[in-house]
Amino acid sequence: MLDRAENLLHDHYGGKDYWNTRRSMVFAKHLRVVGDEFRANYLDSTDEHDKTNYIEDWTKMKVKLGTALGGPYLGVHLRRKDFIWGHREDVPSLQGTARKIQSLLKKHKLEKVFIATDADVTELEQLRKLIPQMMRFEPTWEELELYKDGGVAIIDQWICAHARYFIGTSVSTFSFRIHEEREILGFDPRTTYSRFCGDNEKNCEQPTHWKIVY
Repeated sequence: MLDRAENLLHDHYGGKDYWNTRRSMVFAKHLRVVGDEFRANYLDSTDEHDKTNYIEDWTKMKVKLGTALGGPYLGVHLRRKDFIWGHREDVPSLQGTARKIQSLLKKHKLEKVFIATDADVTELEQLRKLIPQMMRFEPTWEELELYKDGGVAIIDQWICAHARYFIGTSVSTFSFRIHEEREILGFDPRTTYSRFCGDNEKNCEQPTHWKIVY
């Protein structure tokens, strides 16, 4: 019995069959539209300016790595909740998270940061104090009823996938999916395969680049 269909692909991870399957798993258009509207309205980000034009036929979506620029914002996936206990060494404190984000904003000359996170209300309040530039997609009650948690997660991933630079959470499948989407869109791997390090983590190994294969 499989808890996730992606488990069937693990033996072929990184190969042509894997990437063909992954490329065919296109996010629902109505969710992409919501993400695109958020990008345009709040992050000054459009496909034309960001060089992330999307082809609906996935078999024709073949882009050279390094051609995508991305929107003028930092994309962040910050996993909390069970990861705080299950991955104590490689999950930073909120203060450590804020320091890293501010450092990346300065390094890449960006002013805005979009954060996808499962942090609770208390942690979100702390994050907003530590990171005034922080933006999130916060669905209305009606939108949440319509899209459900899974749809909101896809919107978050889509917005993160279009950022100028992305940093994710160690060994998180949510971050992995964003890596893959950015690979499909044609981003330079140096802007994609990055993760937060724990405050006291001695060996902070960064994510492996699984190059797209056509």
